Amino acid sequence: MDIDFSFVLTWAVLICGVIWGMDALFFKPARVRDLAEGEEDREPLLVEYAHSFFPVLLLVLVLRSFLAEPYQIPSKSMVPTLEVGDFILVSKFSYGIRLPVLGTKIIDVGSPERGDVMVFIPPHDPRYFIKRVIGLPGDRVRYDNKTLFINGERLDYDYVEDFQVYDESLGQMVRVKHYNETLGGRVHATWRYPFRDQREGEWVVPDGQYFMMGDNRDKSDDSRRWGPASESKIVGKAVAIWLHKDPGLNWPTFARNTWLD
Repeated sequence: MDIDFSFVLTWAVLICGVIWGMDALFFKPARVRDLAEGEEDREPLLVEYAHSFFPVLLLVLVLRSFLAEPYQIPSKSMVPTLEVGDFILVSKFSYGIRLPVLGTKIIDVGSPERGDVMVFIPPHDPRYFIKRVIGLPGDRVRYDNKTLFINGERLDYDYVEDFQVYDESLGQMVRVKHYNETLGGRVHATWRYPFRDQREGEWVVPDGQYFMMGDNRDKSDDSRRWGPASESKIVGKAVAIWLHKDPGLNWPTFARNTWLD
């Protein structure tokens, strides 16, 4: 079961704050009077915990909600840019300041650009997804023969190499073609497999939405299947890989630390 940490953290802050505030308003004055009369001032254990945890939890909530939030890559949809086990730093203010849990934008800072790596909540799943921004509102996106066209213009592709990787779904080694794709004036790597991708088509991106795709094009569940991502469901911009840990009993490493363009 996936836990919405922001939701839990918000409620923890509220509960601790209410307990601390109620005690300060209604119960602490009586204890202060008792102390003045020579009696021992005993703060209830629940209040003591709330008093101790509230500032810490509030600080974490503010940092996660308005500055940066960590995110771990769970799938291979963004290979080779992002690998399973990468820990990503997500900027929460790059696309505007939003209220925690509700996601309502309260301060407009910027908007996603083509080529950005973005964390968001897709229309079909409450979990966080991470993909690359391909189409902006109003764009006409076409995907044909493993090639992208934006508003009728074919993206530039530079062939890099052929190699083989193990495909878990097929249980065998398969050939992969590595291309560098230029999108929004920025270059990023993409992988193509020999089998035909059945999700070819053309889409017009509605206002307030973004067309998202993974760099591992034939192995990515993205807007080609479940549609564009809503602006109201944006979590933030992925800006850096700060840690990597391979699945299983493996030590974390900083070998993949890098900024994401």
